[in-house]
Amino acid sequence: MPLDPAIAGMLSFTAAARRGDGRPSVAQARAGLRAFTAGLRSPASTVPVGSVAELTVAGELPGRVYRPDSPGPVPTVVFFHGGGFVLGDLDTHDGLCRWICREVGAVVLAVGYRLAPEAPFPAAPRDCIAATRWAADQVGTLGGDASRLAVAGDSAGGNLAAVVAQVCRDEAGPALAAHLLICPATDMTATAYPSRVDNSAGLLLSADDMRWFAACYLGPDQDRSAPLASPLRGNLAGLPPAVVVTAEYDPLRDEGDAYAHALAAAGVPVTRHRFAGLIHGFFDLTRLSPACADAVRTMCRSLREVLTS
Repeated sequence: MPLDPAIAGMLSFTAAARRGDGRPSVAQARAGLRAFTAGLRSPASTVPVGSVAELTVAGELPGRVYRPDSPGPVPTVVFFHGGGFVLGDLDTHDGLCRWICREVGAVVLAVGYRLAPEAPFPAAPRDCIAATRWAADQVGTLGGDASRLAVAGDSAGGNLAAVVAQVCRDEAGPALAAHLLICPATDMTATAYPSRVDNSAGLLLSADDMRWFAACYLGPDQDRSAPLASPLRGNLAGLPPAVVVTAEYDPLRDEGDAYAHALAAAGVPVTRHRFAGLIHGFFDLTRLSPACADAVRTMCRSLREVLTS
């Protein structure tokens, strides 16, 4: 279907603003994402939850815990933000964490893992594995229900959530009840998926952006086919139930769909959503587009159903 009209208008505005800027520095790109996300939120647009608190995760990582306005015990969702392994932080994804907390009825633990290029691969997956194990150890003071621990993430964070699920299965836990992958990057070897070609420019996330992210994160010498980098290349049998979300106008659409199909072929229960007319990062456009808000509610409802079944 056509691009969502509200998104199309926003893209026209941002394209005009970007014209002639060239490739920003890492610091400029991080500041730009913060300005586009946290910088545009207002108290009126902030999704209410029961409480929000800062904490330290696994001894050294910044974290933020969102608690629903409901009695426990409730599920715990460990969340890893997107941003190409280079950008993003607890503030850029505050809105999405609030949505998950409220709509799923879960405690959400957002994790500030180390970013490339200062801390390249495999720092991020190691941090996220450590954070998930810490959450399992602390689940009594988080959601309180050890049988309903899940991981979630968007884009690069979706990659990390998929990696964590595989490592937890292979290395003695913790046992996960579900994983939510939102527009995930699942195949770092890929360049020829049709969606990477058809949606390569003009849609916030570009093919040039993805090449830059990969260079910062993996460099020239890492094995991009290793499951710790490309979870689509790993063994998917025996993973926890998954909710996999893709967007029609996202360069990562096809590898996200491929991961959902591969999970199903491996016998893993999968709920798959491909949202027509939407782009990468749609979850942060809910104040702009009713279709984006509906999509976030839908994916959260699916996660809630998995965690309460």
